[in-house]
Amino acid sequence: MKTILLLLAALPMMAYAQQSPLLNIEGGKVQGVTTEKEGVFVYRGIPYAAAPINDLRWKAPQPVKAWDGVFKADKFGHPGYQSVHYPGGYTTEWGYGDESPYSEDCLYLNVWTKAPGDVNKKLPVALWIHGGGYREGWGSEPEFDGQEWADKDVVLVSINYRLGVFGFLTHPELIQESPNKVAGNYGIMDQIESLKWIKKNIAQFGGDPDNVTIFGQSAGAGSVKTLCESPLTKGMFNKVIIMSGGGITTPKAAEEAAKNAPAMNSPMMRAFAPITMEESANQTKEIMDWAGMTDLKKMRAASTETIYTLGNLYSAVTKNYKRIAASPIIDNYVSVQSFDNAALSNKLPNVPYMIGFTLNDMGNMAPGIADFCLNRAALGDKVFAYQFARPLPTDGRANVLKGAFHSSDLWFVFKSLKHCWRPWTKGDWDLSEVMLTAWTNFAKYGDPNGPKSGKWAPYSKKNPNFMLFKLDGNDAEASEMGQPIKP
Repeated sequence: MKTILLLLAALPMMAYAQQSPLLNIEGGKVQGVTTEKEGVFVYRGIPYAAAPINDLRWKAPQPVKAWDGVFKADKFGHPGYQSVHYPGGYTTEWGYGDESPYSEDCLYLNVWTKAPGDVNKKLPVALWIHGGGYREGWGSEPEFDGQEWADKDVVLVSINYRLGVFGFLTHPELIQESPNKVAGNYGIMDQIESLKWIKKNIAQFGGDPDNVTIFGQSAGAGSVKTLCESPLTKGMFNKVIIMSGGGITTPKAAEEAAKNAPAMNSPMMRAFAPITMEESANQTKEIMDWAGMTDLKKMRAASTETIYTLGNLYSAVTKNYKRIAASPIIDNYVSVQSFDNAALSNKLPNVPYMIGFTLNDMGNMAPGIADFCLNRAALGDKVFAYQFARPLPTDGRANVLKGAFHSSDLWFVFKSLKHCWRPWTKGDWDLSEVMLTAWTNFAKYGDPNGPKSGKWAPYSKKNPNFMLFKLDGNDAEASEMGQPIKP
C-alpha cells in the first residue's frame, strides 16, 4: 500500500519533469508540449506576425500583437486560405482533414527542439517552407512532422504563409500606398518575417540564429530560390536545400527549349506568360472594377470567399483569361531578378547547397540542376545533387499516386512514414534514416556526409554525379557514386 501511495505522489512530479519549459519570446510567454519522441518538445501555432486581415490584407507583415498570460502552443495554427481538398491524389497521400480551418489569419509557425530554454545550446536551425503551387498546403501536414529532425539535434521550424490571391495580389492602389511602391509578394514577405523571427527568438528554443538552413520543396523550393535572390535576406541563412524546384537554365539551353516548345498561342496559355508588376496590377484592377470593387476600401471589405473566387468567376463570365497574381513576381524590392539571372551574374549567396528531384518528378530536372551545380562550383560553392528513385509501395487502392512521384521523398526526408497508409518495408524505414541523416548533417555541417568526407561528393566537372536514393532489394541503399543521371 505504501508503494502505491509513493507512486501516486510521484506522478505529478513525473508530469512536471516532462513539462515543456516556459519561454519568453516576442509577443509574450509561450509553453509547448512533449512529443512521442522522448526528450523532444514541440511548440505549435506560435504567431510570428499580426493577423493579415481587414486593413492588413495585402500589406507587409506587421509586428505580432502581444498576448496576456502564457500562450499554450499545443495546437497548429490556421493554414492559409485555399480550396477544399477532396479524396484522391495528393489529398489521399497526405491525409488532409485534421487541420485547423483555412483562414487569411495564417501567420503561425511551429518549433521542434530538444533544448527549449537553453540559450547556450546553439543547435543548428532549419526553416521548412511547404509547397503547394503557392496556392495550398501548410507547415503542419503529417509528412512534415519535425520530431525526428529535433532528435537529430536540429531545431526545426515550419511555417504557414499567405497563399494565392491573398499572398501575391497586385493592384495600382497597392503600389501607390506601399512605402516601397510595390505590390504582391506578401507570401514571400511572410517567409522573410519568419526568418526575422528566428533571428530574434530561436535562441530561446536552444537554436543558433547564426546557423540557419532554409529548405523547401516544389513551390517551397521556388520560395527558397526567391529568398536566395532577394536583397532583403542578406545574412539571414547559411545553407540552402532546393527540393524538386529545378535548377537554372543557361541561355543556350533556353534557346534550344524555345525552338522545341509547342506554340503558346491560346488565350489561356498567353495569360500565364511572365508579366511585369505594373502589367499584373492593371489586370487585377480590370477584374476588380468589373466586380464593383473600385478602390482598396471595397477590396478589403469584401469577404474572403468573394476575393478567392473572383478571378475564376471573371474568366468564366467574360471568357477573358486575364489573371490575378497568385505567385511571386519581380517587383524590384523583394525580388529584383530571376533566380537564373542571379546565378549567372553571381548574385546568389556563396553558401553550401543541396539540390535534387525525384525519378518521376514534374519533368526531367537533371539538366537544369547540373547547370546550377556547375555554376556554383565555378564560384567555389559546394553543391550536392541527388535523385530520389524509390517507387512508393501501394496496397492496391485506386486513385493514388504511383512511382517516385513529385513529393514522394517527403516521407523519407522527415522520417514521418508512421503517419502514412502505405505498406512500408523495413528497407523504406532504413532508407528514410539514411536520408534524414544526410539532410540533418547538411544542416549541421553544410555537408550531408557529416563532419568527415564521405561517398556523397559535391557535383563538379570532375564529378558530374547525383547521389541516388533507392532500395536495393529489401535493404536501404544510398548508391555508390557511379554513372551520372543522364539529362
